[in-house]
Amino acid sequence: MATQTAMEQPQMGLTFEKVWATLDRISLENAERQKKLDEHFAQTTADIEEMGMRVDQTAAYIEEIGMRVDQTTANVDKMAERVDKVSKNVGGLNRSMGELIETLIAARLWEKFDAYPYKFRRAYQRIPLFDETDRILTDIDILLSNGEYGMPVEVKASLHRIDDVDRHLKRMELILKYPPDECKGKTLIGAMAGGAVDPDVQAYAHSVGFFVLELTGESVHLVKPPAGFIPRQW
Repeated sequence: MATQTAMEQPQMGLTFEKVWATLDRISLENAERQKKLDEHFAQTTADIEEMGMRVDQTAAYIEEIGMRVDQTTANVDKMAERVDKVSKNVGGLNRSMGELIETLIAARLWEKFDAYPYKFRRAYQRIPLFDETDRILTDIDILLSNGEYGMPVEVKASLHRIDDVDRHLKRMELILKYPPDECKGKTLIGAMAGGAVDPDVQAYAHSVGFFVLELTGESVHLVKPPAGFIPRQW
């Protein structure tokens, strides 16, 4: 039996059905890719929207924090103003109380020393002390004076600190170095006075040679010095 020639062999190449099948498969694959892309895009869009909401929430939270900070700052400012007012009122009250006690103590204070040979008959208040450049160094609350003696008296609303006595010792040295007119050429004697006097401070003041006076009611009395007390002279 004779063999078929090459022209007579069946063709095994592309056919319409194969092309259509290939196109259909590609179309399905593209549709699947598009579906996945759409899903991914939708998810990305949702993520972006959620992120935007979070950004908005964060911005709102930051704004709320800013408002709270502003309110806190305003409250702190108000509190600072109140503290300042209270401080001024307390400072004014302290000054008024100090001036009142000083006035009560100064009234006829010289009479408290009649038992001593000083014979004070003059009392001065608030005498400033200047150095050689006219700078104010300190002041003398009350100064008792006569022709021979001068007694600077340091007045405290409450005499309860040892430091107050030590500062008056330094003040006496300054008065000796830079004497005001009322003290020039005079022997100086020191004294401490208070609306209330701590017993330990009283004992210390006496030990360094200061007289001590205390306000009782509306009058002042000279605290009795210990035995052997000798007032210090500058």
